[in-house]
Amino acid sequence: MSETYPPNTRWHFIRDVLVLQVKLILGNIHNFFLIPVTLGAALIDLVVKTDRHGGLFYRALDWGRRAEEAIGLYSALDQDDEGLKHDYTVDAVIKKLESVIVREYEKGGTAASMKTAIDTALDQLHAETEKPAAKVHEAAQTVIKKLAPPE
Repeated sequence: MSETYPPNTRWHFIRDVLVLQVKLILGNIHNFFLIPVTLGAALIDLVVKTDRHGGLFYRALDWGRRAEEAIGLYSALDQDDEGLKHDYTVDAVIKKLESVIVREYEKGGTAASMKTAIDTALDQLHAETEKPAAKVHEAAQTVIKKLAPPE
């Protein structure tokens, strides 16, 4: 007896496979940066006295955890779309871009109008993340100053 699937499940599956590949790439980039950042933070914590032993290291580790949660590698296993914990997870961004493409397609939009709509959505996303990005930049500058040799 063969099981029949709703027609859209094939495309949902293909989407999940493609999104997983993007997330794997992002995860590798995350790990590529997390290794030297945590090692550098640990080294600074060993050499420079801070508010608590390992304080910088644990902050870097917390940043790594939040970044990993935002990537959400295994979220395809969560069937609940409401399970997205934050507006800036990879799933939330992809869902937002997909909705823009679908909306433009349903309006009979051309490739140019879809590109414009996607650019607008990305600009809005950049505007919403401007303050957190500034905090990350400021934290990075602080770490660079602490790593710089004394003059």
